[in-house]
Amino acid sequence: MLSRKKKSGLPSREDALECTPIKNDRVEESRSENGELQLSYPVTSRPWLAGFVRRLGRKPKGTYLKKLQLDALGTEVWELLDGGTRVRDVIRQFAAKHRLQQREAELAVTRFLRELGKRGLIGLR
Repeated sequence: MLSRKKKSGLPSREDALECTPIKNDRVEESRSENGELQLSYPVTSRPWLAGFVRRLGRKPKGTYLKKLQLDALGTEVWELLDGGTRVRDVIRQFAAKHRLQQREAELAVTRFLRELGKRGLIGLR
């Protein structure tokens, strides 16, 4: 079980680095001509938005497809997420390949993973 910080209720930095990112199985990948990935994923309309659309006299969509174009670095990190590699190891591989200091790579990779998590594209185990 993860140890928790007392004030925020969030896992500690060390606990978060030990987690394994898992891709959402509803995400579809397509590759562009330059090798970068585009991720397509279903999104459910928010209730307040559905109400607004109804007031405009239209029928709201329940679920729609959203797309996210990854750049070369995002594509590289996404491909490292194999369901068995810990966040700490993704950071190490990224740092080694791009000759970055560990802390610099950690900030970049964790920021990217946090954004993927907010969009529901990954979860942490």
